[in-house]
Amino acid sequence: MSQVARTEVRKPAAINLGACFAALILGCWVLIALTAEFVAPYDPTAIDIMSMLSPPSAAHWFGTDQVGRDVLSRVIFASRIDLLLCIAGVLPSLILGTLIGLVSGYFGGMIDVILMRIYDLTIAFPFFVLVLAIVGILGPGLTNFIVAIAIVGWVTYARLVRAEVLTTREAEYVAAAQCMGFKHRTIIFRHILPNVAGPILGYAVSDAVLAMLAGASFGFLGLGAQPPLAEWGVMIAEGQPFVSQAWWICLFPGLATVSLGIGFVLLGDQLQIRRNPG
Repeated sequence: MSQVARTEVRKPAAINLGACFAALILGCWVLIALTAEFVAPYDPTAIDIMSMLSPPSAAHWFGTDQVGRDVLSRVIFASRIDLLLCIAGVLPSLILGTLIGLVSGYFGGMIDVILMRIYDLTIAFPFFVLVLAIVGILGPGLTNFIVAIAIVGWVTYARLVRAEVLTTREAEYVAAAQCMGFKHRTIIFRHILPNVAGPILGYAVSDAVLAMLAGASFGFLGLGAQPPLAEWGVMIAEGQPFVSQAWWICLFPGLATVSLGIGFVLLGDQLQIRRNPG
């Protein structure tokens, strides 16, 4: 009796709409930021008194602000600052917090006690209050804001990394590396760090939204990016006195902030789903 070969037909993998949507949003904003000089129709700092508070039109798609600057051009150039806030507001905290968490969790003992007391002292103050105090001491400006975020933001990463390391350091492969005489530096960065990086990176992507919103908030308060630099929070603050007669000044930078935030939130969610598919 002849046997009929059976071929298994594999179904194509389902398209992850969340990941595609996140990639589309973030990719568009990165492309806009990189090509701002070419896609912006006007100089973002060019003042035109004759066109001030002009509503959206064919000449100015997003209208003009209180001194005649093109809102679309300013939104486009402001994407560079806000993307910088997302990266520079997270990267220093990520690096510093990861190093502290690795050292604290791996070595334990008095080192862990000292570092955790510093952690407790830092989280004793509300995040924004502490950042506000540091910016007040250093002075307003984008660079000082990023420094303040780095000083305060490392604590969450340190706590997350420490918790992961406390579990990972008991693994058999770590014990085997110690028995083989590997240096502590090698064990930490080659064996432990790659296994704790997943959840930390997922949190860092979501934290980029908070960094951007914090930057926009401090720009709104006049403590972040300084005029005439185009930044979405600054644009909203400048347009607030004219919101009843020129709603477009606040609306479009606000929509840009929301869209970029949605992109990072979706990306962070997808990273968490891939790590914990159940």
